[in-house]
Amino acid sequence: MTNPMLRYFLPSASQDTSMQNVDVAIYGATVAGIMAGIAARQRGLNAVIFNPGQHVGGMTTSGLGWTDFGNPSVVGGLAREFYRRLGQLRLGREEMLWTFHPSEAAAVLQEMMDAVALRVCHGFYVEEIAKDGARIVEARSTSGARVRARWFIDASYEGDLMASAGVNHVTGRESNGEFGESFNGFQLRDLNQFEFPVDPYIVPGHPGSGLLPGVHHDGPLPPTGRGDELVQAYNFRVCMARNPELAIPFPRPENYDERKYELLARYFEAGWRMDLRPDGTFTKFDDVGRGKTDTNNGGGFSSDYIGGNWGFPRASYGEREKIFQDHVAYQQGLLWFLQNSPRVPSSVARAIQAYGLAADEFTATGHWPPQLYIRECRRMRTAEVITERHCTGTVSGGFSAALGAYSMDSHNCQRVVVEGSVQNEGDVQVPLAAPYEIAFGAMVPDVADCTNLLVPVCLSATHVAYGSVRMEPVFMALGQAAGIATAICLHDGLTAQQLGERQLHPLLREAHMVFRLDQLKAEEQTNHVGNPSVPLLGELIEAHA
Repeated sequence: MTNPMLRYFLPSASQDTSMQNVDVAIYGATVAGIMAGIAARQRGLNAVIFNPGQHVGGMTTSGLGWTDFGNPSVVGGLAREFYRRLGQLRLGREEMLWTFHPSEAAAVLQEMMDAVALRVCHGFYVEEIAKDGARIVEARSTSGARVRARWFIDASYEGDLMASAGVNHVTGRESNGEFGESFNGFQLRDLNQFEFPVDPYIVPGHPGSGLLPGVHHDGPLPPTGRGDELVQAYNFRVCMARNPELAIPFPRPENYDERKYELLARYFEAGWRMDLRPDGTFTKFDDVGRGKTDTNNGGGFSSDYIGGNWGFPRASYGEREKIFQDHVAYQQGLLWFLQNSPRVPSSVARAIQAYGLAADEFTATGHWPPQLYIRECRRMRTAEVITERHCTGTVSGGFSAALGAYSMDSHNCQRVVVEGSVQNEGDVQVPLAAPYEIAFGAMVPDVADCTNLLVPVCLSATHVAYGSVRMEPVFMALGQAAGIATAICLHDGLTAQQLGERQLHPLLREAHMVFRLDQLKAEEQTNHVGNPSVPLLGELIEAHA
């Protein structure tokens, strides 16, 4: 193991007993959970976050410092406050900062939590839920700790509390026909794809020798749009540095096996140069200021561990720990391979040798991000389902809780053999021309499943629609809306299903949230194009007041 704190499953032996009886128990210290907690505390509720793991802030504080939003005008409320505080921290003035360091995001979130005395209880992995009819009354952790609450919010990336409570949910990809979509299910497309033919067999040209590591399917392909249980790939958003005084050498994983990268070696031999720019940098090593990067997946073979996460959504905590460590080893091994293997082109090796891990980030976990980028896990299935047609504005749903604007974006799900060469499958990148409303009902379980639970992260959406919803600023907005809705329900004695637009929308407006299309000016109703097109490298964008 690289570092004893670099773990997925790290339960605490005991919990603070003062946290066992609360108004609102929030599961997960993601940005959705934090904003839900702040909103609840602002309204006088005793709200506590019960966090699996030890990390606060989810992906926002774990390397994802290159903000994907599609349209900055849809960002309001506590999310806008967060990005404005980042500008104050970096620049000393009130400007929106969309590119930032993990440590900066952590500092700002801690300030916001401290302002309302929002507590976090770490190492709480839910194992069992006790219910009275359709109401959750208690959650018990793997360590035996218990929390009783009047209301629960599952703000985790995994949806484990929701699932433990018996709420209906799905994983994988729907078929296109199920909800009248075009980009769901099996998708063999041209982005983040192999640009040169690469032989997928252990002995080139000999199918009987077996498939190389990282290639999953050789045989007749399913028709476009057929559903399956596959989920888009995960990775770590590594914060790198090019400044020699700040860069820490990439570690060599203990179980390094160069055979894992045979496919990449052959890709280099075919002529690929890893999206290397003329200036010696790489396309998705995005600059977040002061010589640091938010390093993301890019191209046919990169940091996405395609296929390595298939079992994750329904796995036990122990099994997820193994999957987590496999991802650590894969990505650390990839960086080691790129810097040291003689099969890497010299131009690529020299360029990657200029980088290291940022010495002042993630010091508790060996400078490696603690949060695995769980792009997709469980998704609740309830009466209100966000689909591709909602994202494109073809249909509308119930009353809204937030706006989305980013492209429908799925990373690849598997590698298949097509006419003797390997191809990536599952990448979908469909830009949206305009923002769309995300219905509050997508966070609400069916009444028979649970009446005192909201789910702002693993909400009810199809695979392809979730590819747009899953952006961190949207999670902030949905979390804040969930916190406000909880306060209303507890004050008025309502179930989650009884809450209506008349009760919710005035308080969302009071909180300066942007949740309806008619709140946008005409010039704000067109999305930006790109990933993201705003901001450019290091550029600061001041959104509308």
